[in-house]
Amino acid sequence: MAGLGIFGLVLIVFVLIIAFLVFLYYFPFGLWIRAQAAGVPIGIFTLVRLRIMGIPPSVIVDSLIMARKAGIAVNDAQLQAQYLSGGHLDRVVLSLIAAQRAQIPLEWTRACAIDLAGRNPLDAVQTSVNPKVIETPIFQGVAKDGIQLNVKARITVRTNMDRYVGGASEPTVIARVGEGVVAAIGGSENYKEVLENPDHISKTVLAKGLDAGTAFEIVSIDIADVDVGRNVGADLQTAQAEADRRVAQAKAAERQYAALAQEQEMKAQTQAMRAKVVEAEALVPAAIADAFRGGNLGVMDYYRMRNVLADTDMRQSISGAGGGQTQPGGSGGSVPPPTTPPTQGS
Repeated sequence: MAGLGIFGLVLIVFVLIIAFLVFLYYFPFGLWIRAQAAGVPIGIFTLVRLRIMGIPPSVIVDSLIMARKAGIAVNDAQLQAQYLSGGHLDRVVLSLIAAQRAQIPLEWTRACAIDLAGRNPLDAVQTSVNPKVIETPIFQGVAKDGIQLNVKARITVRTNMDRYVGGASEPTVIARVGEGVVAAIGGSENYKEVLENPDHISKTVLAKGLDAGTAFEIVSIDIADVDVGRNVGADLQTAQAEADRRVAQAKAAERQYAALAQEQEMKAQTQAMRAKVVEAEALVPAAIADAFRGGNLGVMDYYRMRNVLADTDMRQSISGAGGGQTQPGGSGGSVPPPTTPPTQGS
């Protein structure tokens, strides 16, 4: 029984401690006392309500203390709405304080809108007070004489509070400046003009109003470096000449292949004609035999024809013009001499 009584006493003490901690969690008297000491009129039940709503009372109290000490008129209801919207109270309050010190017009609603848009209002105020320098990549432009120039610039920008929400960011500013630099180089007669007066590029680009619709105001554009690149005009002419050469070669090859095809066609026709000649030569012996049988050709006529053909073959062999073609009744043996002398015709 004594053991049970001690256990019950310990349990009661433990429950009382837990209850006291829960009471202090929902009734942050220390935070309330700090707010009262700082002159922030916020009640203890307001802090309890914040705890029940899931809002850390310390965030609201600290923001209220900073705002009231800086002379910024803001109440806990506005802070609660911004926190529940997913905003960052410390950024908003610090940006309002910085804008007030720098005499930059910035209202609570605009600062909250900038914060909820995913941007840091404190950075916006700081950039407005201390302009930011943006280092650009190397822009490549070609002058009218075909010489390429590599230009690197520095853009000094200041935040435009009126366009900070919904305005274009730094990449858009860099792209527009690059477009202006390339256009200014392309409008120069030769690259020497750009090297002599690089400020001509910055003046031309600034005159175009490239910061329209962006979240920044361009203060200045300074040309940091200008390098001479390759001769693009000469490279293009060389490429064009190479292309023309290839086209001419292709046309010449086309004509060559056409001539070869025609040559092969003529050779085929020649072979066809030779075949017809051979076919005609094969009919000569039969015709001579028919002439003998019909009495239209005599023996002496035949031997005179043989002699003429033999003389012709000899002359061709001597002159080197003998193509080896078999002549009718010639030495080629296509017309053999008759074994029996035919009867002399009348």
